[in-house]
Amino acid sequence: MPADSFPLALTLAVILDMLLGDPLWLPHPIRWMGKAIERLEPGFRSLAVSPRVAGGLMTGLLVAGVWLISWLVVVLSNAIHPALGLMVQAVMLFTCISARSLADAAIAVGEALRREGLAAGRRAVAMIVGREVNRLDETAVTRAAVETVAENLVDGVVSPIFFALLGGAPLAMAYKMVNTLDSMIGYKNDRYKAFGRFAARLDDVANFVPARLSVPFIALAAQLVAGRGKTAFKVALRDGRAHASPNAGYSEAAFAGALGMWMGGPNIYHGRRVEKPVIGRGLGPARAPHIRMACRLMLTTSLLVFMAAALAGLAGSMVG
Repeated sequence: MPADSFPLALTLAVILDMLLGDPLWLPHPIRWMGKAIERLEPGFRSLAVSPRVAGGLMTGLLVAGVWLISWLVVVLSNAIHPALGLMVQAVMLFTCISARSLADAAIAVGEALRREGLAAGRRAVAMIVGREVNRLDETAVTRAAVETVAENLVDGVVSPIFFALLGGAPLAMAYKMVNTLDSMIGYKNDRYKAFGRFAARLDDVANFVPARLSVPFIALAAQLVAGRGKTAFKVALRDGRAHASPNAGYSEAAFAGALGMWMGGPNIYHGRRVEKPVIGRGLGPARAPHIRMACRLMLTTSLLVFMAAALAGLAGSMVG
């Protein structure tokens, strides 16, 4: 993507995300990526190599393939007309950003709890978390929704914009394939521990810098929204590494400090109890208003990240 077109393409993408979210009627590349993973997995598993090598080969092929296809589409659309190229890049970036849909899904959990009670809240939160929900009380349902907002701020906003700034829409699309692979095969169970190992590690590497970059943006948003920027930053520094993931703890800890609530603790995944460290130890429990507060914090952070990236892109075009 030419440097001078990046700020406008990103602006259009953010506007589209705020207006449309993730409508089911719109064909979405992430769904295509998921179908590609499902169809290719059996073939790669049948190769005469170890599962770890087979999974690595599939991951490399899919990530490189998505980048190449996206790059060719951008080049061809630019060759037809620069305006078409701009719109194509904006739509690609729009499909990589998910701030609106993340907020909608979390708020739906809060509304289900408020209007229909705990059973409805469990059903709603089951749509956005991997843990078992049938034993969660209202506090745990609320905490699960807030944790999802905090963690997915990086996957759904910060990282795509970060990679778009580095390499345009094609690199952002390649990142989304990395993220999709991790969500589908990056598990530590018997089926995927070896086959999905490379995908999981690649996702960790891809999110390493964006996860840490998210902290000052969350802290600034927390200061603007609730005057708790210092606390958000302090808890992120203290508890950012208190997570099984090398990256997810940073945004969760910053949110914990900003919202004044603890996160983490034990949960049930696929019938197995998983003990997770408590993030924000000493803070209060999750309460119903925290869901909307978390969404407001996430959207404010997203706006700050977008503005910083657009300004960086503009500065780059002026230097170039």
